[in-house]
Amino acid sequence: MAAVVAAARVLSEAVLTGGLRALLGGGGGAGCRRWKRDGAWALPGRTWSSGAPPGVPPQAKAAGPGLTGAVLREVAQQQQQQKSTGEEDGKGSDEQQEKTKKQNPAYTKRLLQIVGLLGAGNGIAIIYIFGRNSVDENGAKIPDEFDDDVVIVQQLRRSYKYFKDYSQMIMEPTSPKLLPDPLKEPYYQPPYTLVIELTDVLLHPEWSLVTGWRFKKRPGIDNLFQQLAPLYEIVIFTSETGMTAFPLIDSVDPHGFISYRLFRDATRYMDGHHVKDISCLNRDPAKVVVVDCKKEAFRLQPFNGLALKKWDGNSDDRTLFDLSAFLKTIAMSGVEDVRSVLENYSLEEDPLEAFKRRQSQLEQEEQQRLSDLTQHKKQQLFLGSLASRLWPRSKQQ
Repeated sequence: MAAVVAAARVLSEAVLTGGLRALLGGGGGAGCRRWKRDGAWALPGRTWSSGAPPGVPPQAKAAGPGLTGAVLREVAQQQQQQKSTGEEDGKGSDEQQEKTKKQNPAYTKRLLQIVGLLGAGNGIAIIYIFGRNSVDENGAKIPDEFDDDVVIVQQLRRSYKYFKDYSQMIMEPTSPKLLPDPLKEPYYQPPYTLVIELTDVLLHPEWSLVTGWRFKKRPGIDNLFQQLAPLYEIVIFTSETGMTAFPLIDSVDPHGFISYRLFRDATRYMDGHHVKDISCLNRDPAKVVVVDCKKEAFRLQPFNGLALKKWDGNSDDRTLFDLSAFLKTIAMSGVEDVRSVLENYSLEEDPLEAFKRRQSQLEQEEQQRLSDLTQHKKQQLFLGSLASRLWPRSKQQ
């Protein structure tokens, strides 16, 4: 489009210049004819020729002589130059791509070499730091079972033992006996033990732009502690860290109903879950009830657990009131093995709702039994009174 506009501008300049020259020459029509017959015109900064320049396409050559043909040939020449420039640019870009392809493998190789050197250096530093002998308070080396090996073997074996012990510390409970022995007389030891989770069971974390992170207390938490403290040894066993959970427990239990607190380091890490192993509690498993919102938390002893629905922060929630009634019923009934009771609710999606439903059925059955018993007693009284009335008459006869 730009080439066509330029050609039109040149054509108008040529027409004006040629007309002026013809008029100034005084030749009139002869001047115009002579101008037309000449094969070239001189313009400021440009020379027009009726001959076809080199590299002009055949369509432009066939345009014929004259001013129109010259304009068409000029346009065609400019297009040819643009095409040649485009081809040169294409060749240059291809060469640049080839150069880039050759440089990429070399750059990748160099980068891998640097990464390998850094990795090897870090590995050597780790083995040197963690493979040394432990020292006592005076800075003297403490002998161990690796002292008789070659130096490099000592370093490797000590490093391996260190990381093995560290992983064991993360995956295993801190102690095979997490709670102290039960209290002896004259002290009072509750007959049952309640192990309950903190997050999403008793508290719910919330975040807002104004307050940031805060924990909301679940409705009924105070009633739960007050009702169950005489019957259950309450243990908070949470997958949170001690630094996070300790102040939260202090805030929800100002009266000291909670007996013990266990945190993440006391859990057993299995398949990405923090599992609470009842066998490490130093309590009779037949008297332990675990309450959590995740069944994976008591996967090792599934019939000791009661899985509640995860609390979402709803203020109208009544779950803890139902839980208090359920656990109080177990304790007041004197159940010898809580696993026999909890096993009946293990397949229920909402065990507390199932408990209320069964309790309602039992109440209806009990009312029906009492009603039948009352009716039977009334019948017996009626028959007795009837017999007492008839007996004197028969005696008189």
